[in-house]
Amino acid sequence: MNTIIKVGNLVKRYGELEAVKGISFDVYEGEIFGLLGPNGAGKTTTLEIIETLREKTSGEVYVDGMSIDKDKQRIKQTIGVQLQSAGYYPNLNLIELIYLFAGLYNEMVDAQVMLHLVGLEDKAKSKYKELSGGQKQRFSIATTLINKPKIIFLDEPTTGLDPQARRNLWGLIREIRDKGATVVLTTHYMDEAENLCDRVAIIDSGHIVSIDTPDKLIDHLVASGFERKKEIKKASLEDVFLNLTGKEWKDE
Repeated sequence: MNTIIKVGNLVKRYGELEAVKGISFDVYEGEIFGLLGPNGAGKTTTLEIIETLREKTSGEVYVDGMSIDKDKQRIKQTIGVQLQSAGYYPNLNLIELIYLFAGLYNEMVDAQVMLHLVGLEDKAKSKYKELSGGQKQRFSIATTLINKPKIIFLDEPTTGLDPQARRNLWGLIREIRDKGATVVLTTHYMDEAENLCDRVAIIDSGHIVSIDTPDKLIDHLVASGFERKKEIKKASLEDVFLNLTGKEWKDE
């Protein structure tokens, strides 16, 4: 497997606080890679350093063979970064926003095609502020695709969404990966990481405490003698909800 992101002995300090404490990991081309950890663990800081949005204190980071110390502008042309809601002009409709971002990237795109990719073609003339939470997240992902990135970064993409919107977004993320992009995401939802990620790195207090596929991490825990206190049912309440309300694209 080809390594597309290489992080070596990465350190980030804020005064006396060491938020990231010498972590190292690789991300392979074409995988969905998850950074997991509690609040304050250092995962978002790590992501922002790789995205060239935050300066590191020390260590090495390479993105598609380019150093974040020497090739920031080239890296920015290679990646797509999910924006937060504050990044959008509230009075522009989705078509206008797509063309605005395309101009910033100096890319020629068909806005309707971009919206179709994320199931929002029927919202083309709607303003961003008029969208539901799930629709806003899908539109945010659409903007990351404008420059045809090799790597897409998603920071907690499904936070605050209902189960239906979350599952729909999972499907979209898989489609993006299946079309050839590498996806790096952070999430607080362990079921999301287990369903989506090919591999995960678990970060705690600035250290990587484990890195592997979800299945291998679970198998290792079970082999250690761990047992759940409650019997696991064959379905969850979330499965019931989805079965009763439908799983297709909906106006969340």
